[in-house]
Amino acid sequence: MTKADIVSNISDKTGIEKNDVLAIVEAFMSEVKDSLESGDNVYLRGFGSFIIKKRAEKTGRNISKNTTIKIPAHNIPAFKPAKTFTEGVKTKVVVK
Repeated sequence: MTKADIVSNISDKTGIEKNDVLAIVEAFMSEVKDSLESGDNVYLRGFGSFIIKKRAEKTGRNISKNTTIKIPAHNIPAFKPAKTFTEGVKTKVVVK
């Protein structure tokens, strides 16, 4: 499913014009991104949490040059689904 599909489905279900729905979806994604960039997690009850995971510094290997490199500590965004979300997907997904 793409963003266009999401906008179309929401527009069909609510009767709101697609341009208005697109603006709302874009604003939602922008708020989540801005919140994570500022270091705040986003919690949506019944859906899940957009969180920041911290990765520690580690040593890696460049196998083509046979050298070791230091990978600096960094943060990555992650999504942790709510328990009800996970249970619903487990019971209803049909593999095509």
